Amino acid sequence: MTVVDPDTTAADTVASAADAEAARRRDPIARLPVSVRFALYAVVFVFVLTAAEQISGQSRLTAANTWASALKLTIPIALAALGGLWAERAGIVNIGLEGMMILGTFFGAWGCIQFGPWQGVLIGVLGGAVGGLVHAIAVVAFGVDHIVSGVAVNILAAGVTQFLNFDWFGSTNQSPRLPEVVGSVRVPGLHDLLGARLTGPSLLVWLAALVVLAVAAVRFLTPERVEPLRRRLSPVGSFARPAAVTVLGLLGLLVVVDLAPYLARQERFGISEFGRIVMGLTAEVSWIVVIGVVAFPLTTLILWHTKFGLRLRSVGEDPVAAESVGVNVYRMKVVATTVSGALAGLGGVSLVYLFANQYRAGQTNGRGYIGLAAMIFGNWRPGGTAVGAGLFGFTDTLSLLSGQATHALLLVVAIGAGVMVLRAIITGRWLSSLAIVAAGLAVYGWYLVTDELPNEIVVFLPHLTTLLVLTFASQRLRPPAADGQPYRRGQAG
Repeated sequence: MTVVDPDTTAADTVASAADAEAARRRDPIARLPVSVRFALYAVVFVFVLTAAEQISGQSRLTAANTWASALKLTIPIALAALGGLWAERAGIVNIGLEGMMILGTFFGAWGCIQFGPWQGVLIGVLGGAVGGLVHAIAVVAFGVDHIVSGVAVNILAAGVTQFLNFDWFGSTNQSPRLPEVVGSVRVPGLHDLLGARLTGPSLLVWLAALVVLAVAAVRFLTPERVEPLRRRLSPVGSFARPAAVTVLGLLGLLVVVDLAPYLARQERFGISEFGRIVMGLTAEVSWIVVIGVVAFPLTTLILWHTKFGLRLRSVGEDPVAAESVGVNVYRMKVVATTVSGALAGLGGVSLVYLFANQYRAGQTNGRGYIGLAAMIFGNWRPGGTAVGAGLFGFTDTLSLLSGQATHALLLVVAIGAGVMVLRAIITGRWLSSLAIVAAGLAVYGWYLVTDELPNEIVVFLPHLTTLLVLTFASQRLRPPAADGQPYRRGQAG
């Protein structure tokens, strides 16, 4: 359900749809399934990083420890972004993500000190959920402007946590160190589950099986074939295609994890770099990271494959129409914003458990706002949001490396610009290709005339990335139609 502009004529609608379809035909990548498209983007990204390493002589861009750090730095941003997605899909703009993360950092640390690590995780999540509930009550029950309420939550959270920290621990800026945190786990490969390492013929057999499964998924798990099954087995049938895709994806992941050490030793262009990246992402992963990663497919399943998710998204598109078919709009908005706060609170807990091992004032450092930018970059979809959060986490990691390592990032941008030019030419966007060429040449010239990036730029790199992403992604965004709009029960459309 969407809000339709009464001034838009049928001819305009048909023309815009025709233009969109024509652009889709010109772009071969846009015609690919989403999962294949993301896999292709990953391959191109590894290629760009490898090329930059070969030219610059820097090996830190694809080092295993670099990507292990990037994953840790991504999780707080990703959870805040996912929380923002829940709220905005229900029509609530949640600027208060930063404050909800602050509540998660303090109450997670306090709960861990008082009761234990997993109890601390739960208490931190509840602390963020309370912040989300306060925001929901202000916006939904009292009609407070979304931005005003979110800013108030941020200010209130910062003040309350510092007051409580002083009252309970005798300090305004930090808590005692945590006695322990949740453990970590190594992501298993397929040989860990089967009890035998995949080498030689057995490896070929499993790769062949994966190819057969992939072809079967593409050929037989289309919506047209799944729909009769869904009707016969409803509501179980509605999960048939997502479940099959999930199982196939897990099998592929297990094989890739198993092959990563072998690939890392090959010393071949792109292959060894890919192996090192996979090893960094799967070796000794904290359970907080595991929960954060699982939250993304779980959100996709709930919001796009359940009746509850359909009702929640309908509230964000057209609350009047949703109310007319019996959806409790107020309840959906409150639930979505509370879940949003809980996810942001978990992001705050991850900052405490993965890095400082204690609560510190200013610990979030604007990551709630960066998470909001990642959600916008991802076009209010979980997959795109995860990619946006990963981009910010990666640049955040590079800001911690040496100046020469971050200097190679200029080469990454220049080579990436070349790839974008090729796509722009294929799709017929000549003006865009000229602008990208100019930007790429400027960045490459900067790389040639300097030896390392100034420290001021390195420190500001994550925030600079945020500004650039919002600038260049604004042309393709499609937010929920009723996002941020006031709503009162019974109002006319």
